[in-house]
Amino acid sequence: MIPISDATTHHRSRPFVNITLIAINGLVFLYSLTQGGLGFLFGGTSLDIVQFFYTWGFIPAELTRDEGFRTLQGALNISTPLPTWATILSSMFMHGGLLHFAGNMAYLWVFGDNVEDHLGHIKYLVFYLVAGLLAALSHWYFFQDSTTPLIGASGAISGVLGAYLLLYPYNRINVLVIFFLITAIRLPAMFVLGFYFLLQLYQLLFTLGVSESTSVALWAHIGGFVAGAIIIALYKLFTRQPIWPPRYGPPSGRSPIQYWRGRPL
Repeated sequence: MIPISDATTHHRSRPFVNITLIAINGLVFLYSLTQGGLGFLFGGTSLDIVQFFYTWGFIPAELTRDEGFRTLQGALNISTPLPTWATILSSMFMHGGLLHFAGNMAYLWVFGDNVEDHLGHIKYLVFYLVAGLLAALSHWYFFQDSTTPLIGASGAISGVLGAYLLLYPYNRINVLVIFFLITAIRLPAMFVLGFYFLLQLYQLLFTLGVSESTSVALWAHIGGFVAGAIIIALYKLFTRQPIWPPRYGPPSGRSPIQYWRGRPL
């Protein structure tokens, strides 16, 4: 199930923070191509791209031991010019191939704009970074001695998905369903996002004990999603909004006068 567009948008202003985040991820991905070559698009590796990932990716063992791993197989200098905690932020803009990059950006493009509109530009940026930080720490908690670098925006984007679930659960999402045939359908956001979260849990159950060696940081996905939902729930409590929005009501920026008995006029 791949989201392709949000059929219900709430834009009072252009989501330039979300667009900027996508642009930065794109620029870093283009730089990765210069390091890994065209083979990197389809998961190929080279010495340069491995060094890039180990230098700027988040390595859990470095945070645990408060020290850096200066060599990889005795050949590379992968010391990072930033504190270990800062590599959590740098790792959020790196991807391991075209599918990894395109999938993450599709989710961010579809779901990030409405969340930014609801929170405002500055609060959305802070939310995105905090969600990514908590997602990385979720991964670190379970793999504290791992020397495999964590890369990707998936944790932060999972936080955006958790936020979207509590902000716009009834929005309609256009998705591609790939099952023998490719079909485009429109589903409520709570079904799409619920499926995403359950899929992460399902994959996790089948990788328990070996998930450190898998290519998907499932704990970061789950931790980011839960963190995003909790942050928005607390935000709603603080601003006196219902944690789960009513089925019918004025969307963000719309006057209640335009509604009668909860339904649009």
